[in-house]
Amino acid sequence: MSLSSADVTHLLLALVLLLVAAHGFGRLFVWSHQPKVAGEILGGLLLGPTLFGLLLPSWHHGVFTSGTATPAALGVFYQLGLVLLMYCSGAELRSILARRERRATFGIALLANVAPFAAGVIFLRFYDSEHLLGRAHDRTAFVLVFALAMAVTSIPVISRIMADLGILGTRFARIVLSVAVLEDLLVYVVLNYALALVAPPHAEAFSVPSLLALSPASVVGSIYYVVVTLAFVALPAVLGPGFVGRLAARRGNVLHRASPIGFQLTMMLALTGLATFIGVSPIFGAMLAGILAGDLHGAAEQARQTIQGFAYAFFIPVYFAVVGLRLDLVHHFAPLFFAFFLAFACVTKTLSAYAGARLAGEDKPGARNLAIALNARGGPGIVLASVAFDAGIIDLSFYTSLVMLALVTSVLAGSWLEAALRRGHSLLASADARLEPSGAD
Repeated sequence: MSLSSADVTHLLLALVLLLVAAHGFGRLFVWSHQPKVAGEILGGLLLGPTLFGLLLPSWHHGVFTSGTATPAALGVFYQLGLVLLMYCSGAELRSILARRERRATFGIALLANVAPFAAGVIFLRFYDSEHLLGRAHDRTAFVLVFALAMAVTSIPVISRIMADLGILGTRFARIVLSVAVLEDLLVYVVLNYALALVAPPHAEAFSVPSLLALSPASVVGSIYYVVVTLAFVALPAVLGPGFVGRLAARRGNVLHRASPIGFQLTMMLALTGLATFIGVSPIFGAMLAGILAGDLHGAAEQARQTIQGFAYAFFIPVYFAVVGLRLDLVHHFAPLFFAFFLAFACVTKTLSAYAGARLAGEDKPGARNLAIALNARGGPGIVLASVAFDAGIIDLSFYTSLVMLALVTSVLAGSWLEAALRRGHSLLASADARLEPSGAD
């Protein structure tokens, strides 16, 4: 399919505007010690129906929604940005998973996951949420997404915040990121099951569940989706450290010799396709590829960093800008519901994480700092909202609330930690909490 000159012009103009807005506001937020992702989404939001579409509707329509070429092409960039975001996040997971703060990690993760998730499920037993359901109109899938939104913590955003504050190598950072790893693994396992519930039966004709005639609503189907997702997540442990590096070093690996970048991109796409084939969400495949590529060395590591550099320069900002572009705070945003939802989610998550930290032996100030850091929902919260909206689990109004929840909690966490350090306070009671090298265990 070839595009006309007018289509190409519209697409390039849309991409230029999205990149300028994403990088411009992203830089502004970094300068003000706030998460870059919040600025990238704000840039897209201002280009969407909230401002640009409201003030200049004909121009907005001409740039972003006229015809079919530009929306379709932006959809492709959006999906590639999501895949590459999961790939880059997976690469970060590998190094985090090697760190050990077992007592605090498991104690906090248990309460900080179970309590908010259960609170979300209980809340929906008393709240009529029919108006928040998407086109799939699946109540079970919606309950799972709502409960996940209560429990999720952002690895990319909180790690970026702590890197900007210079505390990424501390015990505090290790505990926060280790808890976030366990939480996000649970989120993606449950999310995959929710997506399976709403997948049209004819959409995945060439897949294992389809070939076996498995229904996610059945007992056998439910067991299959949970087991295959957990098995897929466990693959890095089964394959062992350095798996991609060993593949790259093989003499017969002509692709790596020709292009290390091409080899790693092929691995990412192949694992993404494999995930889809066995009934796992494609974002799992990209995340797994990133985990496997997280311990490369030499030329292979340089290739991975090149992929990551270009992804963060182009595809990922476009993805977050398109997330913002979808938001319509004028017509599809309920401020009163969001205010209640924000307060309910923050209080539930913060109190449960605080209780877990106290039970793990942390003092009150340290437990409070851990709880507030773990309240940042950031990237995973936005991915949860995007994927659930695309699948028809939630409507545009609740999608907007979920994205805003991710943004506000990330900004709150960054502001709190930055203020605590500016006052000269240690984030944990241990004397080495701010100076301990990252490799110490």
